[in-house]
Amino acid sequence: MILKNFALAAVIAALTGTTALAGGHSDAAKVGMITTLSGGGAGLGIDVRDGFQLALKMAGAENVELVIEDDQRKPEIAVQLADKMIQSEQVDVMTGIIWSNLAMAVVPAATAQGKFYLSPNAGPSALAGKGCHPNYFNVAWQNDNLHEAAGAYANEAGFANSFILAPNYPAGQDALTGYKRFYEGELAGEIYTKLGQTDYAAEIAQIRASGADSVFFFLPGGMGISFLKQYAASGVDLPVVGPAFSFDQGILQAVGDAALGVKNTSQWNKDIDNEANAAFVAAFQEEYGRLPSLYASQGFDTANLLLSALEKAPVSDADAFRAALKEADFASTRGNFSFGPNNHPIQDIYVREVIQEGDVFTNKIIATALTNHSDAYAAECQM
Repeated sequence: MILKNFALAAVIAALTGTTALAGGHSDAAKVGMITTLSGGGAGLGIDVRDGFQLALKMAGAENVELVIEDDQRKPEIAVQLADKMIQSEQVDVMTGIIWSNLAMAVVPAATAQGKFYLSPNAGPSALAGKGCHPNYFNVAWQNDNLHEAAGAYANEAGFANSFILAPNYPAGQDALTGYKRFYEGELAGEIYTKLGQTDYAAEIAQIRASGADSVFFFLPGGMGISFLKQYAASGVDLPVVGPAFSFDQGILQAVGDAALGVKNTSQWNKDIDNEANAAFVAAFQEEYGRLPSLYASQGFDTANLLLSALEKAPVSDADAFRAALKEADFASTRGNFSFGPNNHPIQDIYVREVIQEGDVFTNKIIATALTNHSDAYAAECQM
């Protein structure tokens, strides 16, 4: 679908630093978005989609054609859709994938065929290091980053014997690697769960018996909801820390009181004080009737990165367009944002606390965990 001009675009564009784009670009761009819109984890893909579309709408981006498909969180479906978009739809740019195993199935083949890929979420270590590519840009984070920040926070909090768990897939493996990279204490236990698991009775029993003084977990989407509810009901009274993925806006309403007071790490929150973020939060609430999530902010920033590059070069001029992407000349909802040598973000990562505002569970920033943080794999990237 092609998004048309909308009222208030000029006003909001002024706030976000993005010009009204009707006729303003050197060339049109066709964007293929493959994301998760059904089944487990659908809320994450919906938020990325909604944030991306909102940015196009706010900018009046008439010359960006967006084709959206549902990968159903299945790698084989994602591969089929990517082939269709590249061969039949002939897209210029691809985006949208939430899950790292799907990214590993799609991104290398897409970039090898000369397509640009802008990741609004998944950031597997394999694509940040030796598997980096000049046409691959991650606009969210490298998978380890928020977990590294959680490890740094655990040290500050005085945790000395953490029990850690995550799903057994690339992002889960990166999560525990990242936590251990910065965490200085001992491990009471380390578990990889099944991806999509919903019953955590066995894992909670192990935590209870482990002698741990804290729990770190990465369980995105419905997995995190299930774990937090079961953990709260178990009577295990150990402090919990995790990345934003398990304490984000869409999850908190389902978890409720069980999440109150929990500390989590994120490169974004709705209370980051800059004009672009204020405009985004207000516009998202007006458009969709809910608070934006981390995923929505990442979709929004990804679209604005694309638009900023199109202002400088047509996508048909691959070298110039790539250079324009590298400049990251857009007003990010996060404030300061730049790309490292492997096209992954350099940015601040915060500690948030789950609070309640009226009837709504949400987060507030209470500290900065890491400043101008990049990733551990950039030195392995040769491009």
